[in-house]
Amino acid sequence: MSTLSVSARPGTTSPRLGMLGAISFAHVLNDMMQSVIITIYPLLKDEFALSFVQVGAITLTFQMTASLLQPVVGTFTDKRPLPYSLPVGMCFSLSGLLLLSVAWSYPILLLSVALIGCGSSVFHPESARVARMASGGHYGFAQSLFQIGGNFGHALGPVLAAAVVLRLGRPHASWFALVALLAMVILLQVSRWYGQQLATRKKKEAVRVAPRFPTRVVVRTVGILFVLIFSKFFYLASFSSYYEFYLIEHFGLSVHTAANLLAVYLFAVAAGTMLGGPLGDRIGRKRVIWFSILGCAPFSLMLPWTSLPVTVALTVVIGLVLASAFPAIVVYAQDMLVHRIGMVSGLFYGFSFGLGGIGAASLGVLADRFGIDFVYRTCAFLPLLGLLAAFLPDVRPPEAAPATGTEG
Repeated sequence: MSTLSVSARPGTTSPRLGMLGAISFAHVLNDMMQSVIITIYPLLKDEFALSFVQVGAITLTFQMTASLLQPVVGTFTDKRPLPYSLPVGMCFSLSGLLLLSVAWSYPILLLSVALIGCGSSVFHPESARVARMASGGHYGFAQSLFQIGGNFGHALGPVLAAAVVLRLGRPHASWFALVALLAMVILLQVSRWYGQQLATRKKKEAVRVAPRFPTRVVVRTVGILFVLIFSKFFYLASFSSYYEFYLIEHFGLSVHTAANLLAVYLFAVAAGTMLGGPLGDRIGRKRVIWFSILGCAPFSLMLPWTSLPVTVALTVVIGLVLASAFPAIVVYAQDMLVHRIGMVSGLFYGFSFGLGGIGAASLGVLADRFGIDFVYRTCAFLPLLGLLAAFLPDVRPPEAAPATGTEG
């Protein structure tokens, strides 16, 4: 999307591309470390003799620690921003990776992924705030650029984990601690800029940001958005946690081939994420939300009944279309609650992570009892919940809302 064409709109300026690039790259590194957990599931399953329920519990542990703290962090930093919490949070991820490489029992394994989840719970709400601050009013573009970093990290992680950890063994997961150190260096620079922006704002007259919509409208709208996120992330959980197992069991593929095809799907998710935000800036976020969730229903319904080449093609389309929803949903909610940017960012990122964990655990129970094929045939109907997008109000971005979301 052209910056010049968007900058012509009232209330917008040129985005701070350097800062957006830095926070997006930090997101690449953060989510790359997280995706190591998913990729080595087959290795962990064999090494610790795990059931599918226990595999799902690993995802649940990570997602719950990564989700429950996010709204708390976001709400607190709405009133008391903590710029240097970003590199501090990354220390938790570093500790978790080192522990993951030497975990000697299943409880210690769960503790290691919980530490990585805690690092994520600090990173996402504050990073989303920085992205909005650096957007220059192009909120969808900034959110997509930020989110695509995470998606590319998720896509690169399986490739690197397959090349290092799956080939050389779990102790070599410690190499990814170097990624955490690099992320800390970048986040120190981001935190310095963030602190400078806060210092500049304190010199200006404080502006109290009032709610834009009645409480009942906000509650109803957030409820609908949560249902839409449920449909999206429960369905995505079937891919993130069990797509490798599905390919191995259904088509007889090797672990390495399945890991590479998971990466193909995750790259499609990254591309869809990049499209969703700028498209929402242009045509409206409600239209993007409507199309992206309901639009993938025909493909999801076809998926369990096709050959391997068609399956790969359909997963690319599903990832591309469905992923465009989340940046539109997050910015839509931020535009509605401009006085609670940290809280709403933490809430939606946290809710999405939590749903991913609950979905992984629930689908693990179904997979153990009825088989992997049953999971994909059942989840295929979830995108039909996109019909609820018809009840969303038309929320437009404020032309001059403060980016920090700090209440006076």
